[in-house]
Amino acid sequence: MKNRKSLYRLLACISILFILYSLVVHFISDPEATGFLSRKIGLKRELNLPVWLTVMRVHVVLACIAMATGLLNFSRRIFEKSRKFHRINGYVYLVSVILVVITSGYMAPYATGGKISSMGFNALNMIWLVITLMALIEIKKKRIIQHRNWMIRSYAFCFTNMTIHLITFLFYQGFGLLYVTSYTIGVYSSIVLLLLISSIIIKMIGQSVR
Repeated sequence: MKNRKSLYRLLACISILFILYSLVVHFISDPEATGFLSRKIGLKRELNLPVWLTVMRVHVVLACIAMATGLLNFSRRIFEKSRKFHRINGYVYLVSVILVVITSGYMAPYATGGKISSMGFNALNMIWLVITLMALIEIKKKRIIQHRNWMIRSYAFCFTNMTIHLITFLFYQGFGLLYVTSYTIGVYSSIVLLLLISSIIIKMIGQSVR
């Protein structure tokens, strides 16, 4: 029980800090995404900047909502206090994930690294969507443990952006690879790493319901 509480507190700290960081970067410190766009070279599609920026901001807000609602639904206290809130909040999370996937699908063709990175993002989005829908299917069948496990896998993908940039930083700054190459590696590696981490957490928690 103590390990589970500690894990949730750690998760809450990371989630809240990342939400604040994302909002500050995209809406205050660099609202035009000049730093991020400076890395996009050799795009084969013309970038409509106003539209792209609007979609990106919507994407960021929806991703933050998904991260926040997902975090709340892992709270045992909230679950025990109001099952109705847990259920409604879960649907908000589901809709947020679907919309994040859609907006990401728009931005994928403009991904740093070109077609290879774009394919990686599309694969990542499909995996995330399927995993999230599996969580919904399991709770409809009243399989609570299976639902929780699929939700853990789904929530892990809320950290996709953070994971990609950490891996990119490692290969770009640590191993001296080109930024574009490092970013592409980050996209594909994040899929494997997030699935692996979520599997480890599921194993740590065990088979108890909450």
